[in-house]
Amino acid sequence: MGQLTSSERSLGAAILIIMAIVGIAMAAAGRADTLGVHGAMVLFYSLGLLVLLMSGSFAPEPDPARFKRYYDDPIKVGVGLTLAWAIFGMFIGVWAASQLAWPGLNFDTSWASFGRIRPAHTTGVIFGFGGNALITTSYHVVQRTSRARLAGQLSPWFVLFGFNLFCLIAVSGYFLGVTQSKEYAEAEWYADIWLVIVWVTYLVLYVRTLAQRKEPHIYVANWYYLAFILVVAILHIVNNLAVPISLAHSKSYTIWAGVQDSMVQWWYGHNAVAFFLTAGFLGMLYYYLPKRADRPIFSYRLSILSFWGITFFYMWAGSHHLHYTALPHWVQNLGMTFSVMLLVPSWASAGNALLTLNGAWHKVRDDATLRFIMMAAFFYGLSTFEGSFLAIRPVNSLSHYTDWTVGHVHSGALGWVAMITFGSLYTLVPAIWKRERMYSDTLVEVHFWLALIGTLIYVFAMWNSGIIQGLMWRTYSPDNTLVYSFVDSLVEMYPYYIARAFGGLLFLLGAIIASYNVWMTVRMPRVMLDESREDLPLGADQSDHTAPSAAE
Repeated sequence: MGQLTSSERSLGAAILIIMAIVGIAMAAAGRADTLGVHGAMVLFYSLGLLVLLMSGSFAPEPDPARFKRYYDDPIKVGVGLTLAWAIFGMFIGVWAASQLAWPGLNFDTSWASFGRIRPAHTTGVIFGFGGNALITTSYHVVQRTSRARLAGQLSPWFVLFGFNLFCLIAVSGYFLGVTQSKEYAEAEWYADIWLVIVWVTYLVLYVRTLAQRKEPHIYVANWYYLAFILVVAILHIVNNLAVPISLAHSKSYTIWAGVQDSMVQWWYGHNAVAFFLTAGFLGMLYYYLPKRADRPIFSYRLSILSFWGITFFYMWAGSHHLHYTALPHWVQNLGMTFSVMLLVPSWASAGNALLTLNGAWHKVRDDATLRFIMMAAFFYGLSTFEGSFLAIRPVNSLSHYTDWTVGHVHSGALGWVAMITFGSLYTLVPAIWKRERMYSDTLVEVHFWLALIGTLIYVFAMWNSGIIQGLMWRTYSPDNTLVYSFVDSLVEMYPYYIARAFGGLLFLLGAIIASYNVWMTVRMPRVMLDESREDLPLGADQSDHTAPSAAE
């Protein structure tokens, strides 16, 4: 709180008081409804932050020299939130996977049933872990590549804590049985409205920071981050247009109907993969890979061409989720065609990353952090090839509704998203806290192998499971009747479900080790840097030496 002036603290207090009043109104209107529970959560969340804010009310005014330094305090908090959500989301994922092998693990309770903890897992991992990682690294990257401090002092905190309030409301709602039943968009109407407010603030903050940059060129990582922020806002608003049954109830109904609802949902769902789980994390790749390898990007032009290819092609690919449905055939063909075309810009980014390591492969051998980033690029190329392949209608007839799709999703989620995140965090943490290195390189090495082995076990189990499922479901006898029942396929899946839970458990253990390693790194003594190495915005006493050159 020492970084905020008295007027900024007063503004923050006013915002939190308004939020507390809104929480009281929600609790009073909703009463026993889930809306009332969430109103109480908003109230106590706001009051807790208000107490924290007011604890610094009598602190001296911050040094005006703060504007000569990067604003890293929100980044530090964001790192902690990212790792906390990683452990939570992955734990729920292991629990959900274990329930498929041992159904009794729901303990005969409604709140712990698979249908409730599964969206809690996806939201915890995608939005809690992934979203906090994106916000945190974007704050770091935009400052270093723009050579300018974040444009706002209060807004970075509003975005960070406001986004986490959305995640808490969403996840708690799923445990209570409240959901819109939309993939990756299960949160109800009031949570969606709150996320729009937070996200618009995020967009304005990011654009303002770019507008005051000291570096004339906008480095390509910022292109990807900005596309992620802007397009996710559009997707979220259109997909979540709904009418609540009343302002005193959590339940709402979408304005879209039938096939239109399915089309809008998968236009959103696949582009959530495109711009939340791809574009933003490519922003990480294009900054932290050259930083860690100490090599310029292989081809800066190729990164720009890949950006525009991904941005354009991905928009039209969502209908491949609806093959063999009531969706018009030409729309299915459109989605299939653009999905295949997506392979070109996707592999351009993956190839660009791997070719950047030319002359630095010895570092990959010796540096587990760089190995995380390299393996993430490899899994990105693999999962994008698989996605284009599965979008082809004849292939989709075998894979759809099977565990093959689950394997595909997790080759991207674990192999690409999580690995690039951990590689980025292992690069970011020592730099932000001014430590020479991570607390334990051995623990980074152990984490890498746990993550890689866990991912491979998980993905191969689901690939095998899914292909066997698809083949069993389409096997007919000579008299044209199904040979296998659905229960027969479940029996065959049993060993693969055990393997899946074990692979997820290994990945969870890796996340716990990473959290411990980061905590111990933070507790290490600070390294006194030479003035020539001091990490400062351009225009301060020393110029920044950390950003990749735009000419690279």
